[in-house]
Amino acid sequence: MDKIEKRIDSFIKLGQFLGQFSRTEIKQNDSIAFNDIFFDGFKHQLKLAEENNTWFTKENLLFSCENWSSALTSENIKKWISDEELHLESNNKVAIIMAGNIPLVGFHDFLSVLISGHSVLAKLSSNDKHLLPFLAKYLEFTNEDFKGKIEFTNEKLQGFDAVIATGSDNTSRYFEYYFKNKPNIIRKNRNSVAVITGNESEKNFEDLSEDVFRYFGLGCRSVSKLFVPQGFDFDAFFKGMFKKQEIINNTKYANNYDYNKAVYLMSEFDILENGFLMIKEDESYSSPIASVFYEYYDNSDDLKIKLYEDRDKIQCVVANDFIENEVKFGQTQHPNLWDYADGVNTLKFLSTI
Repeated sequence: MDKIEKRIDSFIKLGQFLGQFSRTEIKQNDSIAFNDIFFDGFKHQLKLAEENNTWFTKENLLFSCENWSSALTSENIKKWISDEELHLESNNKVAIIMAGNIPLVGFHDFLSVLISGHSVLAKLSSNDKHLLPFLAKYLEFTNEDFKGKIEFTNEKLQGFDAVIATGSDNTSRYFEYYFKNKPNIIRKNRNSVAVITGNESEKNFEDLSEDVFRYFGLGCRSVSKLFVPQGFDFDAFFKGMFKKQEIINNTKYANNYDYNKAVYLMSEFDILENGFLMIKEDESYSSPIASVFYEYYDNSDDLKIKLYEDRDKIQCVVANDFIENEVKFGQTQHPNLWDYADGVNTLKFLSTI
């Protein structure tokens, strides 16, 4: 087995390990490699992650585990890397500055760097600091080649050859200046949108509720903006959203809902709301927690032009047979390994350093 195959095998084993942790049940499978060492430990890390960040509910943590377990199969990994030139071995160290908005949000970059043969120097967000270091230890047990190639730091980044950094539009300007002399991928704010034509089914809107509310809308793949035809009746939309009504029982979400509603009302904005979600007509793509913006459009061609012109602000477009590379309703939080953040092919970048 060559070095690349060994790396692939390690991530397949990690996917199998994560498969024990689902929203349906957490159940130990004795056939999973190194389970006697890591199973109980990861249960504890999930508990710590939930206690450290109240946005990281047990439901959302286990949803993330399910997603990565589904992604890390032999078929998926081999399809993902099939057209790329991976290094058998590399002495390069790639720094990764990770966001902390959703559980394991930096895992794809981490995976990409290691599968490409490079070493990782990861700077974790304080909001998501428990899971990845533990899973890194699991990888080291499955493949001794990873030992010495994974490092986590809270200090100033030093001694790296390239960088992948994810942040806000403000921090990205700092990143672009600070890392200008290194090969880099710098990611900025992005949001996802849904195009409503008026021909959607009841199930489409129920599925859309998953795109809106999963991770409390904090992910770049979360739908924060609707494009709707002139005269659109929002009753069907709100009926679909009702599937997620229990979200208001989360104290932090409820506090954000109350605060943002008060701001809107004091500002005398026109809003529609149903007790746990507000919608407001607004041209912006980034809406506050517990709210979704909407914008009317007159014809499909003009909207397609707008979406193209604003592509640097948009992560996903949810629609039914409307535009190329659209995402089906309910699927924004199930990206494939080859669905790159900001549309930048991370593996291709890593093959050039």
